[in-house]
Amino acid sequence: MKSFLLPVILLLSASCATAQTTYEEICASPDKAAGLYYPYPVTESVNTKAPKGYKPFYISHYGRHGSRYLVGDEQYADPLAVFIAAEKADVLTEKGKDVKKRLENIWLDASERSGELTPLGAEQHKGIARRMYKSFPEVFAGNPTITAKSTVRMRCALSMAAFCEGLKEMNPKLEIPKESAPRYMKYMSTTTPRAREFAYTGARMSEKFETEIVQPERLMSELFTRPNFPESQRKTSKWLMLNLFRIAIDVPNTPCAERLDDLFTPEERYKLWQNYNYHYYNEMSNPTSAKGAVLDNGRPLLANILECADAAIARGNNGADLRFGHDSTIVPLLGLMKVEGCYGSTDDPYKLHEVYADYKISPMAANLQIVFFRNNKGDIIAKLMLNEREVSLPVKTDMAPFYHWKDLRNYLQGILAE
Repeated sequence: MKSFLLPVILLLSASCATAQTTYEEICASPDKAAGLYYPYPVTESVNTKAPKGYKPFYISHYGRHGSRYLVGDEQYADPLAVFIAAEKADVLTEKGKDVKKRLENIWLDASERSGELTPLGAEQHKGIARRMYKSFPEVFAGNPTITAKSTVRMRCALSMAAFCEGLKEMNPKLEIPKESAPRYMKYMSTTTPRAREFAYTGARMSEKFETEIVQPERLMSELFTRPNFPESQRKTSKWLMLNLFRIAIDVPNTPCAERLDDLFTPEERYKLWQNYNYHYYNEMSNPTSAKGAVLDNGRPLLANILECADAAIARGNNGADLRFGHDSTIVPLLGLMKVEGCYGSTDDPYKLHEVYADYKISPMAANLQIVFFRNNKGDIIAKLMLNEREVSLPVKTDMAPFYHWKDLRNYLQGILAE
């Protein structure tokens, strides 16, 4: 009974921790309002020593690319164009003129770099690799079998290169072949038919909430002297506020020293985080009305994880499979596996913070590591680490945070069979 209750207690504790995602938490740490744009938080965490006789021999890894620029030049240029037009119309306040100058400096740095990895993004992956090596040196001892694969996006390939560079800083003798090809998109960046079917419904739910919660009037009056500026077919006040917030939360990921945090009150910042948290939740996680459809996007990756683990165990030597992709794959994977704090289900955006907070799940450079251990008798156990912190699954164990691999494998195979 104790072996069953322990993971349940851990899951309940995780649920309570998630429920504390409140207005006060965002106010205390405003950077968390960045959500999926939150720069990777490097903090000390527990790394429970394996039971006596067990040594690490294999790591199965999936990592989101590191910090990047916004994915389209227009996400910088279009908001700036509004301020340029406002200046010509002589409707900018002094604050508006100051913001225009800051946007121009941000644009100078970001122009023609849309979606690309930043120096901070590269350093994030180097750091994760170094800490992985220090924590599990046996995995990389001798002549390990290591693979590194990424999606075809340059930011993912460069994240892979930085990660491998971090490992080779620790051990220059490591041989790590690196690949980035369309064939890997099939399991590292894909959308299933069921998920596509829900996309329209999810978008409508997000739009409705956005209309309710985004209130741009105060900000616009601070930036423009003319009421209701801007108002065109597309570039509305709401559109501008959302885009200014998106620039504001992403610019800390870049080398640019400009900041836009002062544009938003604490209440506005929290509501804007709620808006994006709900939007990406509908797009990538477990809204109740989706009936698990969005989580299907994690199935190909889970199948690959099991296939590679079986192959690594059959080889008998040590090594690692390193994969580099996107939030749109790691988020549904974590929900599909029911990793603690990653699979809450609701359609109520005002209660979403009780079960789901994007910055805890997939900041920039988010990563899942499944670390395998073996003893002299050939018995294999494993533990999971999300963003380098031990996490639990609803699987019976008598050695938490470790799981007998046979039990964990059966659980994950059962998910694929559903």
